Amino acid sequence: MNKLLLIIKREYLTRVKRRSFILATILTPLAFAVFFVVVGFIFQYQSDDKKKIAVLDEANILNKVLKDESNLYFNFPNQDLDALKADFDNSEFDGILVIPAMKDMLSKRHLIYYYSDEQLSLDIEMLLRSRIADAIRDYKIDALKLERKQLDALETRVELEPEPIEDTGEDATSMTGAIAAGIGMIMGFVMYFTVFIYGMMVMRSVMEEKTNRIVEVMISSVKPFQLMLGKLIGVGGVGLTQIAIWAILLPIIIFVANLFFGFDSFSSGAIDNDLASQIDPDDLEAKVGLMVNEISNQNWWTILPLFVFYFIGGYFLYASLFAAVGSAMGDDLGEGQALTIPITIPVVLAVYIMIVAVQAPNSTLAVWSSIFPLFSPIVMPARLAFDPPLWEVVVSVLTLALGSLFFVWLSGRIYRVGILLYGKKVSFREIGRWIFSRD
Repeated sequence: MNKLLLIIKREYLTRVKRRSFILATILTPLAFAVFFVVVGFIFQYQSDDKKKIAVLDEANILNKVLKDESNLYFNFPNQDLDALKADFDNSEFDGILVIPAMKDMLSKRHLIYYYSDEQLSLDIEMLLRSRIADAIRDYKIDALKLERKQLDALETRVELEPEPIEDTGEDATSMTGAIAAGIGMIMGFVMYFTVFIYGMMVMRSVMEEKTNRIVEVMISSVKPFQLMLGKLIGVGGVGLTQIAIWAILLPIIIFVANLFFGFDSFSSGAIDNDLASQIDPDDLEAKVGLMVNEISNQNWWTILPLFVFYFIGGYFLYASLFAAVGSAMGDDLGEGQALTIPITIPVVLAVYIMIVAVQAPNSTLAVWSSIFPLFSPIVMPARLAFDPPLWEVVVSVLTLALGSLFFVWLSGRIYRVGILLYGKKVSFREIGRWIFSRD
């Protein structure tokens, strides 16, 4: 036990004290903050490509009114199409928009034409279609002598409010599903990245010690299984330390970034200005408050401990397999890539299943994948916010615990032989023989 503790301490302290660890731990949240700020600026960016468009409205549908916006300027010249096209090179216009007269007021389709040698960008095309569609709607209302208020009353926004059967049951809100899905996606991807990052860290550590022949000295003092287990626990402790620091730093940095680089969602060029003006600020504030309240109402006392358990279980399961692969690798790294494929495939599949599980958390695929130990470290954390049945959580925890123990034992059998094997190309068949070979 003392030797195991010494190995754990060595693996943990040598990594935590490294400058690369300190810089990565501090700079990663800062990089995320910078990323979100840059993405915010990108989405707020509006095209600086100015265009002046001549509009030929044959039936006066627009009533010679089309609002200029987004570096887009409209003009209604007193010329026909042939004259404009003939003098187009000498004119100040970048394009000619032709709106033909409507032959059938009941038609749901109206074809308009845009003449130019330059292709319209997607945002300008969408803006033109939206503006013309609104104008045609108003034109039809007036032409058909319809009551505008009655037509507006037909546009009904439907919101679904979940209610419990029993009065004493838990009352959900319309945002419960969306918040649970967001939390599930975040937790699932965190598990995916951490399992991969720290599993690969264990594999590289094993490979370095093997190629430098340091392991030969260490094996003379400790058993191979103790060495592997100490490495797993030490690197796992590094991972938990880093995640705990990120959990504290990330909210602080994101809050500060929003405070100094806050973005007005409705000033974005991607959002229609008329639509933004119709949004009730009080309604938006209520939705934000409801979202915050919904997040705080999550059963974090259950979710967070289970998340830590799944991190530890998933880490030991996959990191032990990575350690076994690292011990079997030789100097040829290309050869080692083939050995990591059987480990990588379940992790990637678990991510895709996790995405489906967030959309349908109680589906058969989601339920059984959250129980299967190779998938559960990523799939079950994504389902925790949806409050899965207790029996599913209990069975998932037990199968993951047993699966982790099994794969640690299995990897230990491979590690004890592979770590001292040099100069030989290893196949899966030979690795299978190592598992059942006697000490």
